[in-house]
Order: sequence, then structure tokens, then C-alpha cells
Amino acid sequence: MEILVAVIALAGALLAAVATGALIRRLRDEPEGWLIAWTVSAGALCLSLVVIGIGHFLGFGPVTFRIYQVTGSLLAPLWLAVGLIQLLADKAPPRFLAWLFGIALTIVSGAILFFDPLRSTDLGKTLPSGSALWGLIPDYLLIGVHAIDVLVLLACVVVAALKWRSGDEYDTDNLHAVLVIAPSSVALVGAMRFAVPPLFTTALLAVAAAAIWYTVLRPLAPYEDDDEDEMEAPEEDRERRPGRRAAPEPVPAAEPPPVAPPRRSPGLGDLVAEYRAGDQQVDYAARMTGPPESGPATGYIMNGAPPPRMDTSPRMEAAPQRPDYSMPGTGVAYPGAELFSPSQPQQAGGRPSPNIYGLLTVFTIMDGAGEAFDRLAEATVEAVRRGEPDTLVYACHAVKSAPLQRIVYELYRDEVAYRDHQRQPHVERFLNERQAMVLATNVIELNVNAAKVVPLPTVMF
Repeated sequence: MEILVAVIALAGALLAAVATGALIRRLRDEPEGWLIAWTVSAGALCLSLVVIGIGHFLGFGPVTFRIYQVTGSLLAPLWLAVGLIQLLADKAPPRFLAWLFGIALTIVSGAILFFDPLRSTDLGKTLPSGSALWGLIPDYLLIGVHAIDVLVLLACVVVAALKWRSGDEYDTDNLHAVLVIAPSSVALVGAMRFAVPPLFTTALLAVAAAAIWYTVLRPLAPYEDDDEDEMEAPEEDRERRPGRRAAPEPVPAAEPPPVAPPRRSPGLGDLVAEYRAGDQQVDYAARMTGPPESGPATGYIMNGAPPPRMDTSPRMEAAPQRPDYSMPGTGVAYPGAELFSPSQPQQAGGRPSPNIYGLLTVFTIMDGAGEAFDRLAEATVEAVRRGEPDTLVYACHAVKSAPLQRIVYELYRDEVAYRDHQRQPHVERFLNERQAMVLATNVIELNVNAAKVVPLPTVMF
């Protein structure tokens, strides 16, 4: 039986060593807290299994027994629990407290277990039981550590299940990971705490190492589109997800590649909803200036630009202006207002404000969804015209040579105006309802160097 236990222990040690190496390689690109904690656990399991194999071949002594107990009974379950807290916690304080508690308990308990005298030093070649050899203080210390581990593991299962009920695929992956790690950790605590045959104890140590390896390779493996998701996700959402699996930062490309629609985003910018205008100073004085007087309700002139004038001279009867149908059809086009503050009209030789923030979004829509997309865009632009005075230009264009493409051109008085635009209910509606119509999206950030913007001709219905 001793030979069989030794073989299982050495095979499990090899598995734990491979898992530890995989975790260390992953840490180079992704220094997540749960990866660090589980690397400590995998290394402790590897060392514990090596000691078990050596002890069943050559016999156990005080040193090998202490190493086996410190690594298998203390470090492995403790840092598995700390890793689950790092994975599931949304805020920094719980993660910090978990680190502080884990490090303090490791140092204090490790010192006690290594230096407290044993009840006996004649151990033999059979895996010794910790409760039979530890003194009063180490024994009660391990009981307390194991009780804390079990409570934390059960709490993590409950938290992961609650997050999964109202979460997304990341929360599903986290629940999958917790349901693998938590039972194996509880079984490991039971094997180290109670009188279990050495064969089962060794097997449970190897199973715990395999559970870590499986979890990192499968449910917590990096997503293939993480580089795109990290660009598109709002900054506050990225801070909310410390357990999110992230890939290395991508190298910027000359042109933004087409990407799939995002899973969740609070604004219109689609996959790159968090585009920034740069570290520019926001002109808050211009933001405080109110919008000009409202224009006609039947037109689509944004920011209240005045309607086209008609000649009212008494020499001839005024004739309404007709739209120029010779102009190229641009689909749903809605003009913007001036690119300057209403209190500072554009003059000859003037330059646009450096705070102006712009986006150009190219949508590739599904076949047959053009009319529905145009109706949705028209309603969105009308809501923007009525309620967003700091949106200077918001136009949706059709492309003559590509019937399945739409281009949305946006200019905002500054980046703060863009943030305000993202939070509007009609923008949320546009984002949600267009998901079923859009195949791909390109978002290009713009800087305005020179511009002339006048109201576009409109058609009276």
C-alpha cells in the first residue's frame, strides 16, 4: 500500500508542478490577484505531494511531517479561499482584507507549526495524522483555519450564485470556477482534519491540484476577444470587474478593425464606447452658455438653427425654397449647428474650439434591416435635437455604393457633452434596439482642425 500511495503522490506532484508552471506563465501577462493566490496553492500542493512520496519510500521525520502539514493543511486551502475572494470581490477593500488576512495567517501559523514541538518523533513510513502529533496550540490553530476556510468557501458559492442570476457570461464562468474549486477545497480540509486513509488523502491533494489547473484552462481561460472588450468597456465597468480575464494590451493598428457588437455598453459609441478626446482642458464656460432659440418643430436643424430665409420684398411674391434633389441621397441626414459657442460666433479666420469631440461610426447592417434602422436613427436624432443642446452635429448617412452601410457622424461641444449624450434614455434605446440589425461596427475618433457647418435644407411634411 505504501508503494501505491507513493506512486500516486509523485504523479500528483508532477500534475501540480505543471499547473504551477501554467499559472506562472499566465501571471506574466495577467497579474490578477486570484492567479497569484492559486499559484501559491498549487505550489504548496506540489511540495506536499513530493513530501508524501518521499516519506512513503524513505520514511517520515519531523521535518517532512511539518512540511506536509504546513503546505497541505494550511497553505493550500487557505490560499484557495483567498483566491476565490479575489475573483468575486467587486471592490478593493474586500480584496485588500483578504490579502492582509492571508499573509498574516500564513506567517503566524507557519511559524507556530514549524517551531512548536511534536508529541512524538517516531513516525514511520505511513502518512501520520496531524491531530495525533500536534500540540494543543497548533492543533486548535489548524481547526480555526479550517473552519474559516470552509465558511469562506461556502460564502463564495452563495455570492457567485447570486451574481450569476443577474449577471453575464463572466459571472457564469466565475460560478463554474467556484463550483470546481470550493468542493475540492472542502474535501481537502476534511482529509487533512479527520482520520482518512493515506491513499484518499493523497488522492484528494492531487484532485485539488487538478481542479486548479482545470479552472484556469477552462472557465477562467482568457477570452479571444478580450483585447476588443477592454477597449470598448467603460472605465467604471473595468474597475468593477477585478476578476475579469484580460489579455495583453493590443498593439494599436493603423486602422480600427471591424468588431462584433458589444455585450453591454451604456452609450452610442458601440464597441468603442469609451473613446476619449485626449487630455484636453474642458471649456466649462462654454458649457454654461444656453442653447440658442428653438427652430421650427418640423425641421431637423439641431441646436435650434434658424430656418432658411425667404425673400419678402414687395416687388415680387415670396416663393418657398425647394430642396435640391440633384444632391446625392445621404439617407437620414440631420444637420448640426455651429462649431463655436453661441456667444462667440465664427468669424473669418477663426478656428474650431480644441475641446470639440467627434466620432465617426460605420455600421454594417443586416440585409432587410435598412428601413427599421433608419426609422430608429430618425427617432434618435429627433430626441437628440430636442434635448441635447451641446450636441453640435448628429447625422446618419446612407452609402450609395453600399446599401447595407450606415455612417453616423457626431460632434460634441466637448467630452463632457459626449458623456451626457451617452446617459440619455433615447441613446440607450438606440443601442439596445439596433443590436438585432447590426452585423459589424467601426468607430473612428475625430479631431476637428477646420470646419464650416450650416443648416442643411429640409423637407416639409
